[in-house]
Amino acid sequence: MLSKPIPITLLDSVALINSSHAGTIVVTGSHGGRSAAGFVVDVSKKPLAVFFNDAGGGKEDAGKVGLGMLQAIGVPAACYSHMSARIGDAQDGLGNGILTDMNDLAKQIGIKKDMQVSEATRRVQKQ
Repeated sequence: MLSKPIPITLLDSVALINSSHAGTIVVTGSHGGRSAAGFVVDVSKKPLAVFFNDAGGGKEDAGKVGLGMLQAIGVPAACYSHMSARIGDAQDGLGNGILTDMNDLAKQIGIKKDMQVSEATRRVQKQ
């Protein structure tokens, strides 16, 4: 019996996340900063993994500090380069995003720097 593939949810803004996205892989066009990751932290049912735009990093890596926040709640997460995909465009992130950083949970399932977001989502689906 073939298992049903894990759905990928595209959210141009992570502010749109809700419990209906639980069990899916979320690719968002939002930055991976504290405020954006807070939307994932606050949702009652968590996605399997989340991919953010790194927004160029920012001061003190502000564009990706959310990776640690999601690590703390058991959610694999990664950021893709703002130079590889448009900020605010989840479809572009999925189609063209190249990973720049990820939390340890993402690394444990084989997600690596310079990997395409599309390949990383396949890694999550194989878990």
